Amino acid sequence: MANFHPSLNTKAVPFEAGSTIVAPERKPKSVEQLIVDLYDPDLREKALNELSKKREMFQDLAPIMWNSFGIMAILLQEIVAVYPVLSPPNLSSTQSNRVCNALALLQCVASHPDTRKSFLNAHIPLYLYHFLNTTCKNRSFEYLRLTSLGVIGALVKVCGSDFGSQSDDMEVINFLLSTEIIPLCLRTMELGSELSKTVATFIVQKILLDDIGLEYMCASAERFFALSRVLTIMVNSLANHPSTSTRLLKHIVRCYLRLSDNPRACDALRNNVPEKLKDTTFNVCFHEDPTIRRWLQQLFVNINQGGRVAQAGGGFDYMMVN
Repeated sequence: MANFHPSLNTKAVPFEAGSTIVAPERKPKSVEQLIVDLYDPDLREKALNELSKKREMFQDLAPIMWNSFGIMAILLQEIVAVYPVLSPPNLSSTQSNRVCNALALLQCVASHPDTRKSFLNAHIPLYLYHFLNTTCKNRSFEYLRLTSLGVIGALVKVCGSDFGSQSDDMEVINFLLSTEIIPLCLRTMELGSELSKTVATFIVQKILLDDIGLEYMCASAERFFALSRVLTIMVNSLANHPSTSTRLLKHIVRCYLRLSDNPRACDALRNNVPEKLKDTTFNVCFHEDPTIRRWLQQLFVNINQGGRVAQAGGGFDYMMVN
């Protein structure tokens, strides 16, 4: 009898009627292969989606992308490609999802310590401001604004923490203050969804917590009162559903508390803290997060102990009149 190779031996694997041939499981693509797929326009959309979903799993995804030839240009190309449908607003959900996947990868680069500074030096955040300038409130645009804010939030998140150096923090704050990020955030804080408001307020809070940022916001009456007006609007809006807004309220109160560290701003806050923060409106939030109550109590201590501004220039009210 002829000797067959085991793989060709018909007796090696008996076949029974009705049996199912099981295909071998497809091995997930590696991060390197997914990045290579970005170069192929036909594979790019799927690769963006996969990388975006798995970005937390790949610790070194940011430096790999940054140092891979042309990848940053490809991500920026994805962003610029939707500019024409921003005004008049004609952004589809498919387009929004695709560009948001690209933005999620940029957020990964913005937050990584090895790529954060290079990301900033390349002025990449400026490409996102077109999205923050939109006012259309449909879901596709709101998702786009929220994801764009997430990229900026990733830049400022490490400011003042143990993960960033003081010089890097200063560079981030100086860069953002040289752009229109403050008015863009204030617009979102006033008109955006609650999630977008929360991220935008967090960005303003982180800027204020830096001495340069506080000085910038309190350098003129116009800047202070622009922020104060929006904070008041948000507090009065949150008063309608206080039990669902603890996180946003916490950022708002932290902004007020930080403003009270500036003598002129502290003086102006005497007449510019909403009454809703002084009564029982937000007791549910205070119970849920006692830190908010503690910050609010410290705010009122600062205001009461601050006294009138004793300087030749006078307070903000004097500046507005003159």
